Amino acid sequence: MLNSLTADRVEAMRATLPEDRFAAADAAHLQEPRGRYSGQAGLLALPRTTDDVATLVRKASDMRIPVVPYGGGTGLVGGQVVENGPVPLILSLEKMTDIRTVLPEENVLIADAGVILADIQSAAEKVDRLFPLSLAAEGSARIGGNLSTNAGGTGVLRYGNARDLCLGVEAVLPSGEIYRGLSRLRKDNTGYDLRHLLIGAEGTLGIITAAALKLLPRPFAAGTALMQVVSPSAALSLLALVRDHVGEGVSAFELIHAQGFAFLAETLPHVRNPWAQTPEWSVLIELGLSRGQNPSAALEEIFVTASEVGLVRDGMIAQSAQQASDFWAIRESIPEANRRIGSISSHDISVPLGALADFIAEGGRRIARLGDFRVNCFGHVGDGNLHYNVFPVPGKSRTDHEAERAEIKRTVHDLVHEMGGSVSAEHGVGRLKVEDLERYGDPAKLAAMRAIKNALDPHGIMNPGAVLRA
Repeated sequence: MLNSLTADRVEAMRATLPEDRFAAADAAHLQEPRGRYSGQAGLLALPRTTDDVATLVRKASDMRIPVVPYGGGTGLVGGQVVENGPVPLILSLEKMTDIRTVLPEENVLIADAGVILADIQSAAEKVDRLFPLSLAAEGSARIGGNLSTNAGGTGVLRYGNARDLCLGVEAVLPSGEIYRGLSRLRKDNTGYDLRHLLIGAEGTLGIITAAALKLLPRPFAAGTALMQVVSPSAALSLLALVRDHVGEGVSAFELIHAQGFAFLAETLPHVRNPWAQTPEWSVLIELGLSRGQNPSAALEEIFVTASEVGLVRDGMIAQSAQQASDFWAIRESIPEANRRIGSISSHDISVPLGALADFIAEGGRRIARLGDFRVNCFGHVGDGNLHYNVFPVPGKSRTDHEAERAEIKRTVHDLVHEMGGSVSAEHGVGRLKVEDLERYGDPAKLAAMRAIKNALDPHGIMNPGAVLRA
């Protein structure tokens, strides 16, 4: 049984490290971006080193105190806050911000878990390398949290999820023991891979304190285009055509619905809509090509071919870095516009590529049967990951539909499951989707997960209630 951080236990915890390693938990560490969960005001720990983290976790284990790891606070499934139960130790990695080493000749960067993702991208760029993990919150998200949730983003199509960009991790296990797995090896078949066990575990099996990350050569030339497609099915055909032309040179392929442009006009009017008349469906394409290849010429050829076979109606190829940035600002601002509108229910889902168009069509029909709502469907169509979010009509707010939220979520997730998809494509499970994991997850997988959790964390101190029900 877990214990709350009472005054005497707070005092005992504070005695383990210098006073500057602690603070009172503030509002910033007790909220999550969608406002669905509020944390309890336990003690906030601010370790500076991995040894600090180990000391804190050992003490928490001795006292049976729950530990909630905290990265940048950008997670969207409530994994970073705990509302109920024993008052926890909130363990933030925000002071662990050293980039320990950069080895461009090995294409490796080793960083503390608290380093902000954008700073890792910048450090790679300084040695003419690329760290391709990219997402809307990269200016505040921290790499430890990115790995703990196996973050996705816009580059998954070409470069993979966070786990695909990690060679090794250092972590503190629930016992307080330090796992020193900062390997730079590309091949190592010495038994179970604890790296992949910890990545995506959302802090329930230990706390990642550092990571050895893969760097890649920077594309010699990049090209960006917006194209109007006649349908989601046409978008998939266009993706196949793009790959036929440039192979793995396609870095991103993002689907945008007209509703996204409408929300931008309503909440963020400074984000310019380049279309004179907004199409129902658009795709944002980015190519990154090697020396001797011309991405603008490739995009022009792709557009001409796609037009001839009826896949696209119109298009724009960025003529400057600023115009490319403006195109990307549209896609990257949609989540903020969504937040300002206020969704009734948001869904981070994936389906097999061949089912994607049918999912969008059938999802629209099923939501319409539930009532009058707006759907903003957008996302990383190249890897089958859609953000399928349901909103109130103008004049209503999400609070007006709170009683319908569960039914909307169930309707969407049932359809995803019917089509062989996942109800969590890139955001994780957190606390928001524990019930979904129980409902749709494979029983053998769930039993194995529970066995692993019990073996590594027998006292259940690590982020209790996230991923698996406490």
